Amino acid sequence: MDAVFKALADATRRDLLDELFRNDGQTLHALEARFEMTRYGVMKHLRILEDAGLVVTRRRGREKLHFLNPVPIRLVHDRWVSKYAEPWAAGLSDLKTRLESPMEKIFEIYIKTTPERLWEAITDGEIRSKYQFGSVITSAWTPGSRFEMGNPTSGDLLGEGENLEVDPPRRLVQSMRALWGEDVKAEGTSRVTWEIEPVGDSCRLTVTHDQLRDGANDQLFGGWPMILSGLKTWLETGELLTTPGSLMYT
Repeated sequence: MDAVFKALADATRRDLLDELFRNDGQTLHALEARFEMTRYGVMKHLRILEDAGLVVTRRRGREKLHFLNPVPIRLVHDRWVSKYAEPWAAGLSDLKTRLESPMEKIFEIYIKTTPERLWEAITDGEIRSKYQFGSVITSAWTPGSRFEMGNPTSGDLLGEGENLEVDPPRRLVQSMRALWGEDVKAEGTSRVTWEIEPVGDSCRLTVTHDQLRDGANDQLFGGWPMILSGLKTWLETGELLTTPGSLMYT
């Protein structure tokens, strides 16, 4: 949390986050062109944002792309703001996830747990319901198998897809089609990749949601910060995280 507040305290770093909010997945060269400072200065600010987890990077060929990661902001919200101003803060948090093209969204979080326990929390339907708005996931969790996401109360099918890669406890790749409304059904199929990396006594979990059409409905990816924050809370404390009503199913 200290690193997050330190990173957000500087106006230039906030401007960099705003720039990634406007257009996610930019190169250093593209970001440098928008600021009246040296390349080294931009690199220094980006490094601080990376150290705080607010920016994550991915290599695409010879280019290094920078993505805004809203999960640490969601954690700040869940720890303090939600206790006092949930309805207003939830709207602002949702706004932070409304990122435009290129439609690849990357979310990263550190959780104090083992890879095996984290994998179980991702693939066990009962556990999953504790942090994913009550929805239950069912699957054989084998390569090529089908999965379904449903509402246990109403029996409605909310999503479905195929497990493209299953490599426990390291990597899970899934195709996903949202079914909770006609607007998201029209978006077709996207892809979600879960990657687990041990780091000391913790795990770094990276969720990449891609193969989204340009300008895709933000209901498809807007709930990830809350889902991952709830997953972290449950694994580290055994408690359910109080979050606003699902942004995805309303």
